[in-house]
Amino acid sequence: MAKYQLDYEAVEEDKNKEITAAEEYIDWVETIIFAFFAVILIFTFILRVANVDGESMQPTLTNGDRLIVSHLFYEPKAGDIVIVNDLQGHVYNDENKLETVDGLGKVIVKRVIAVGGQKVNIDFDTGDVFVDDVKLDEKYIAEPTQMDEGGHQYPVVVPDGYVFVMGDNRMNSTDSRDARVGFVEEEDVLGKVVIRIFPFSSIGVPA
Repeated sequence: MAKYQLDYEAVEEDKNKEITAAEEYIDWVETIIFAFFAVILIFTFILRVANVDGESMQPTLTNGDRLIVSHLFYEPKAGDIVIVNDLQGHVYNDENKLETVDGLGKVIVKRVIAVGGQKVNIDFDTGDVFVDDVKLDEKYIAEPTQMDEGGHQYPVVVPDGYVFVMGDNRMNSTDSRDARVGFVEEEDVLGKVVIRIFPFSSIGVPA
């Protein structure tokens, strides 16, 4: 009788182990599914991934860099590196009225220089940029701003609801100086770059 009792207890113990293993497996599956959907939600409503295409943001960013961009409740600020959907540009015409022109038709990465209501002036002889008559200390640029791409008559005031953007590689950047970019509507700013995730040797927050 004792033998049967021991066999019964061994069977029950095996069953309990099987149930515990099954529960652990289910817990792992639920965790993986939850994590998957959490990532989907985060990258749908909070973050997105963007790639740098070209050299216009050198030396800060280089071609092929992969970036994480935050766009939830984002309001552009001067100095931010942003992703812009450049489907159309906005410039003042000869009557000083805002005019819409065809854009580059692609997503670009630039730095916000000024926001709505601020005055931008550029001295193309010295390469200095001024916002509200204050000279910017642009330690991030590759070279001075000595190329006028013909989009504006300076000084120029950025309309409310728009931003003025430029690449850090000022002699090799199509940006707000060019009518095809011009003033960028805030709704066309897809978000702020928060971190570079590739290449791995350069992971970090771009300044």
